[in-house]
Amino acid sequence: MEPLPLGPDPSAGWGRLVAAVRSLPRTTVVEDDGTYLHAESRSAFFGFVDDLEIRNDALTGRAQVRSAARLGYFDLGVNRARVEALRGALAQED
Repeated sequence: MEPLPLGPDPSAGWGRLVAAVRSLPRTTVVEDDGTYLHAESRSAFFGFVDDLEIRNDALTGRAQVRSAARLGYFDLGVNRARVEALRGALAQED
């Protein structure tokens, strides 16, 4: 997936992105040091854990993102949808 644009003020964009991650259902932020965020999202029915990792790329003003299931190979598009929801949350603020 393409990196997420953080907007004209990358610091503010990162803050909006972190807030959007924290608002995702069944998602817990495990680590957030200001440049790297790791969160765990649990599926609604079986409780499977997906990892969401985001790195703030200050040089480009974008956030590199990875969302992946810990188990299995097919997630019914849940991880892509999660990242696209974050992209949409950032776009609404611009």
